[in-house]
Amino acid sequence: MKRMFVDNEDTSGNFSGFKWLIPWKREAVLVLEDGSVYKGYGFGSVGRKGGEVVFSTSMVGYTEAFTDPSYNGQILMLTYPLVGNYGVPSYDRKDEYGLPLNFESSSIKIEGLVVHEACFTPSHWASVKTLEDWLVEEGVPGIWGIDTRSLTIKLRERGVMLGIIESFKPGEKPEVEKLVEDVKRVEDPNKKDLVGEVALLEEKVYEPKIKARGKVVLIDCGVKNNIIRCELRQGYRVIRVPYDTPFERIEEHDPDGVIISNGPGDPERCAQTIEVVKEVLEAGIPTLGICLGNQIIALAEDARCYKMKFGHRSVNKPCIERFSNRCFVTTQNHGFAVNPDSLPGDLEIWWTNADDKTVEGIFHEEKPCFAVQFHPEHDPGPRDTEFIFEIFTRMIKERKPLKKMMR
Repeated sequence: MKRMFVDNEDTSGNFSGFKWLIPWKREAVLVLEDGSVYKGYGFGSVGRKGGEVVFSTSMVGYTEAFTDPSYNGQILMLTYPLVGNYGVPSYDRKDEYGLPLNFESSSIKIEGLVVHEACFTPSHWASVKTLEDWLVEEGVPGIWGIDTRSLTIKLRERGVMLGIIESFKPGEKPEVEKLVEDVKRVEDPNKKDLVGEVALLEEKVYEPKIKARGKVVLIDCGVKNNIIRCELRQGYRVIRVPYDTPFERIEEHDPDGVIISNGPGDPERCAQTIEVVKEVLEAGIPTLGICLGNQIIALAEDARCYKMKFGHRSVNKPCIERFSNRCFVTTQNHGFAVNPDSLPGDLEIWWTNADDKTVEGIFHEEKPCFAVQFHPEHDPGPRDTEFIFEIFTRMIKERKPLKKMMR
């Protein structure tokens, strides 16, 4: 087995000048399933975590990204060289709906963090702690000082891989050979019920600040807070239900529309949700799918999905809208996609990725149903596609298929 060792002290010495930035020196190591070993400096929590190693090219928005439930089961590597420079705000900062600002859930969801350089002296008026402090509080190990460019190239060429990240106490040394053996036994998180680990267990209702124009049931597969916020701004009462809620219970709410949220992992693992969505579509309830919700709608209509080589994780992904032929910049976080060749005759492609031509949105020809693979609720990222919620509001009102609305 070929092994690659990246030891910042024994090779280029690119990081030797950074040692004074940290109050103590700790070792850390990242090991990939192909035997690659990246040695660096530890920060955050002491300990070991296994997961799928993925990368994001976002330059900002780490508090939103780390708390995005779609990252459950993954070790996240950020390609931007400096992370933590604006610190971490308080969970107590909330909006008018009681939802925390700057966070997409109530805790960090990534398994571990990999960065080129971590900032230990942040500067921002809303910061109450350092990135280091936050990771320690929530038990997340981190490694910094590795060559993230070479790691990105490896993941792009080979594809995402399983890995182990371990951060040590001062003075402790990694047992590299043991880690190389242990990584062979890391469980693929996509074979687990990742959605069940992050989804809501009980129903919860959110009220808009204006007189409610109706009710929307949100099927929570690991929803981001800003999806709830965006729909509340449309004037709808949001009834958030667990991902395994039966159709009969959804029907009892007499919803004007249904939203299937984002979430982590393989969409085929959401068998219960897929069956429920089949019934929702059959009942003719206006339906919007976001990210994982896009894949679930496709599967409910007997299309197929596939695992991407390295996925889309960023806030700068260009997507082309079919009817206007305009390109919009989107926020994305997914490792699976809809197979365009498997789409049945009543499902059509609405959005396409400008870079790799993957499916970024679909709609039903006859039913009031559409979905997008990207995140129209943004946070982090551009607000270019927040109009998706306005289109959904119009669909609820007119109860027409998208194609007839867009004429």
